[in-house]
Amino acid sequence: MRIGFIGLGQMGSAIAANLLKAGHEVTVWNRSADKTDALVAAGAARAARPLDAAKGDLVMTMLADDRAVEGVVFGEGGIVGAPALHVGHSTISIALADRLAADSGTGGYVSAPVFGRPPAAAAGKLFVVAAGVEAALDRCEPVFADIGQRTFRIGDKPSAANLVKLSGNFMIMAAVEAMAEAMTLAEKGGVDRQTLLEVLTGTLFGAPVYHIYGEILLEDRFRPAGFAAPLGLKDMTLADTAATSLGAPMPLLGIVRDHLRSVIATEGPDIDWAGIALAVRKSAKL
Repeated sequence: MRIGFIGLGQMGSAIAANLLKAGHEVTVWNRSADKTDALVAAGAARAARPLDAAKGDLVMTMLADDRAVEGVVFGEGGIVGAPALHVGHSTISIALADRLAADSGTGGYVSAPVFGRPPAAAAGKLFVVAAGVEAALDRCEPVFADIGQRTFRIGDKPSAANLVKLSGNFMIMAAVEAMAEAMTLAEKGGVDRQTLLEVLTGTLFGAPVYHIYGEILLEDRFRPAGFAAPLGLKDMTLADTAATSLGAPMPLLGIVRDHLRSVIATEGPDIDWAGIALAVRKSAKL
C-alpha cells in the first residue's frame, strides 16, 4: 500500500519504520526535515510538502497537538482535499476531530489514536482505537495490524475514538497519581517502594499500566521522557474541555493537572508525565 506518514517524533518514527518493514511504499514528511533522514535511508521517500505525502492510499498523521494538525491539514501545502484517506493518530480535541471528519473531502477521515509508549510502538505492539465509516476502517485494518497488537473499532463517528483516547490518558494519569501517593505513604512509614510495588503488582494490580509506570516511579526514570509532561498537560486540558461540554464532573482530573503544572514548573518541560510523582513526594517532604 502507498502510505504517507507525517510527524516523526518518537512514536511516529517507530510507526513509520514498522510500515516500511511490512513492505509498504512509505513517503514521509516532518517539519524538521532531518528527522526524515533515517527513514529515507531505510527506503522511504521524502516529501517536500505534507500534500506530497497524501497522494497515495493513506496518509497517517502523528502530531503533538491541535495546532500542529491544523497546520498540516489546512495550512499551505496541507493535505485537505488530497485523494488519500487521512488516518489521524494524534491525541486531539473532539472539536478538531469533528472538523477533520466534516472537511476531509473525497479522501475521507479516520481517527485512530493509539495506546502505548515508544517501546511498544517500536515493537509493533500498540493498541489502536479507530472510528470512522466501516469501509474506511476495513481499508485500514491490515495496516493497523502492521503497527499494533489489537484494533478496537469504536463506531462511525471519528471523534468517538478521540474521546476514548482522552478518557484512557486520564486513567493512566490517575493510576500514576495513585501509585505515587501510595509509594509516598509507604516510604514515609518505612516500607521501600520496590516492596510495595511487588505486593501490589503481584496481587490486585497486575495490569500493564501498573507494571510499566510502577517501574518508572521505582527507578525515578523520568528522563529522557517517553511522553513529555507538557503533552500530558495538553491531554488533560482536552479531557477537561470535553468534560465541561458534556457536563461530566472529574474532580481527580484537577489534581492531576495541578501536579503536571507543578512538575513542569520545577523540573522543566523535558520531564516525563510520570514525573508528577515528584510533586507528590515534595508535598510529603521526601
